[in-house]
Amino acid sequence: MSAACGCGDDEPRQGDGELEEHAPERLWEVSELRFAAAAGLILLAGFVADRLDATGTVVTGLNAVALALGAWTFVPNTLKRLVKGKIGVGTLMTIAAVGAVILGEVAEAAALAFLYSISEGLEEYAVARTRHGLRALLSLVPAEATILRDGTQVTLAPAELAIGDLLLVRPGERVATDGVIRDGRTALDVSALTGESVPVEAGAGDTVYAGSINGTGALEVEVTATAKDNSLARIVHIVEAEQSRKGNAQRLADRIAQPLVPGIMVLAAVIAIAGSLLGDPKTWIERALVVLVAASPCALAIAVPVTVVAAIGAASRIGALVKGGAALEALGRIRAVALDKTGTLTRNQPAVVGVATTAGHSREDVLDVAAALESRSEHPLARAILAAAPDHRDADGVQAVTGAGLTGTIEGRMARLGRPGWIPAGDLADSVAAMQEAGATAVLVEYDGDVVGAVAVRDELRTEAAEVVARLRADGLQVAMLTGDNQRTAAALAAQAGITDVHAELLPEDKSTIIRHLRESAPTAMVGDGVNDAPALATADVGIAMGAMGSDVAIETADVALMGEDLRHLPHALAHARRARSIMLQNVGLSLALITILIPLAAFGVLGLAAVVLVHEVAEIFVIGNGVRAGRVRPMPPTPATRSTAASAAEVRAS
Repeated sequence: MSAACGCGDDEPRQGDGELEEHAPERLWEVSELRFAAAAGLILLAGFVADRLDATGTVVTGLNAVALALGAWTFVPNTLKRLVKGKIGVGTLMTIAAVGAVILGEVAEAAALAFLYSISEGLEEYAVARTRHGLRALLSLVPAEATILRDGTQVTLAPAELAIGDLLLVRPGERVATDGVIRDGRTALDVSALTGESVPVEAGAGDTVYAGSINGTGALEVEVTATAKDNSLARIVHIVEAEQSRKGNAQRLADRIAQPLVPGIMVLAAVIAIAGSLLGDPKTWIERALVVLVAASPCALAIAVPVTVVAAIGAASRIGALVKGGAALEALGRIRAVALDKTGTLTRNQPAVVGVATTAGHSREDVLDVAAALESRSEHPLARAILAAAPDHRDADGVQAVTGAGLTGTIEGRMARLGRPGWIPAGDLADSVAAMQEAGATAVLVEYDGDVVGAVAVRDELRTEAAEVVARLRADGLQVAMLTGDNQRTAAALAAQAGITDVHAELLPEDKSTIIRHLRESAPTAMVGDGVNDAPALATADVGIAMGAMGSDVAIETADVALMGEDLRHLPHALAHARRARSIMLQNVGLSLALITILIPLAAFGVLGLAAVVLVHEVAEIFVIGNGVRAGRVRPMPPTPATRSTAASAAEVRAS
């Protein structure tokens, strides 16, 4: 078989580790199949000539040419490996063909080479087809890009774009490379990149990625990455570079195939020698040669790689970047999932979820004072409060009180904002307690000596978080939450998401320890942002990074990266990997069963050389077809409605 399957020469095929510029798009473009077609036609001509009682020289000559054409697809590489002291399945095929010629069965040897070259070509075609999904990512880049230079529009190729160029993206056009929007607002279609079907709103300051489709508004985008370094190129490079990694099932196939080849050669030698001593040497030598062919583990060797490449290509279409066969096979075994809170279960975008007021003051009054003070602050809560009150008065003389809050003056009156305790809660004590019980951070606001209200700020759950947890549980997976946040906040958010196994107030090394304990009971995946969670991602059986389109660290650390910000990609990717692993095991089982059945049938003369070759190659074609099934993506079944985070926010407001 071909190099990719490790069946013939076991050397990496050109392009296995990188994109092939001229990979076959159609069957006729596969060189092995062209050789096979030529060999088949000449073999047929030899058969017809034999039926027409042509001379033996003509028939033998035609069969010899057919043999040479078919053997060209595997014999040269086999000989190169033999020089290096390496043997493989191609060795078995070469020996069988040479033996058949020695026995005068040139037509049988030609048939062997013909069928073998067909199988090799079909496997090459299958592998190439599964790579089309990855190469299609690069085709998302438009052929031309328009940039603005000195107020003039200049058209050039994306490869000529330089960092700092101002890219003009008109409505309906694809973005040529990664950048930051400097002017304009639109809705971006990123479905081809992340699998998310809903357009993403974007405006000045937002990042856009190569291949995104601009919606209705014209954009001016400052280029931040060249064509060879943008998100699409990075994704394709990483996937192709990591495809050589082998999963457990692949290593199992290799462990079986490697001793099988010399073992079968020894068995064939024993059959030939013992049979020759006890019977007709020609008969037993022929049977030994047939055993060599029958035991060829090509189906075993190609079973897993074809499935892996097909499944990885399909995973990229559902928003999951899987780094090779090891990650795919391990992902299919996962029975427990640990989820980081911030940035995974939550949006990592704190927002005001509730405001409590004292008598005589409105919600707007409280937020106005809070925003006036926070506008001069670098505190993490500042952005949330400012977003809730964009139009606010100005504060003067703002000072930070370490560990407490802020002070300043607004229109000549003293104002303070800070933690309960530093500012007495007074009549708002119950409201503050309710905010904290709901997992929010509460800050009190004081103006002109009076407490006017309390603001609850919380990093809200993703809207799909509860749905995802429900889907994971429905699929039989254990779910845990890991966070460095305090126990009260963690418990509140976990309850909203439907998670009962909560581990809070953890340092990065603590998360790694928790993952190690979880792995003792079940194969475990860790889902995090790929930065603070790096130790846990590395410790888990599978590390899964969120939002990989914008995080280099996530891509480099994790085994799998969810390319979008929609957490629903997680159960979809897990289900896809389980199905792919099931197909792998089917192929391995079928391949082993085939060898087990064919060897005794060949040894006792029930099947001849041609019959064994035919059965074996048909089986190989079957496992290729079965493996390619992993390239089909199944839609996720609908999930029952779950309690939304909006309900919890309403509870905070009601408090």
